Amino acid sequence: MRLGIVFKSENKVILPLSYNEIVQGFIYGNLSPTVAEHLHEEGFKDGKRSFRLFTFSRLLGNFTIQNDSFQIKSPFKLIISSPHRDTLQNLAENLLKSPEAELGNQKVTIESISAHFTPPLEGEAEIEMLSPVTVYSTLTRADGGKKTYYYNPKEEEFSVLIRENIIKKYKALYEKDPGGTEFHIEPLKVLKKDEKIITYKGFVIKGWMGTYKISGTPELLKIAYEAGIGAKNSQGFGCFEVIK
Repeated sequence: MRLGIVFKSENKVILPLSYNEIVQGFIYGNLSPTVAEHLHEEGFKDGKRSFRLFTFSRLLGNFTIQNDSFQIKSPFKLIISSPHRDTLQNLAENLLKSPEAELGNQKVTIESISAHFTPPLEGEAEIEMLSPVTVYSTLTRADGGKKTYYYNPKEEEFSVLIRENIIKKYKALYEKDPGGTEFHIEPLKVLKKDEKIITYKGFVIKGWMGTYKISGTPELLKIAYEAGIGAKNSQGFGCFEVIK
């Protein structure tokens, strides 16, 4: 399930180029305290891994990049997606109760909230990223230190790690193995400009926009659509829309 939230503001909303933390804070800040605490502190577990099981798009609308800032005109939109409907319902109810909110200490008004159910997904589909997909491994350097390696969509590990991650998300949500484990993603149109470097709480994260083809079992395609693909979904990565 997804929410489409349309914002209005009297003036342009001006945010830093890396505004993921601000949007994430908006989401947590508009959940009921008990829901937000449970989601942030516990989430959904598969072994030692914990997943928040939500993702969100970049801010969608008429924007410009000026003076190292992201400036977007009113109205603009945010898509939030999750397989856990109670989380989205709680968020929508709270926003409807108090339609005035803040993004980066700037006042905005919730013009509308729309709910969208997951489309039927079988076989394969073409998708477009609404926020960058990031896939990485933590490697050990020769000196014993740790290094994060971010994969390019053309590397074989990119699809393999996304598939493994989706299976873990499925198990965390449903507490059982999926009926099948087939999932594959390949880039269709991914250009150099689609590489995005985002700073989140002082850490540099690399991700990719662009269009891709995905294929797999209906169960894994559904969880991919709702929870996002790749890592760091709740930080604003891996949200996509089906275009064909």
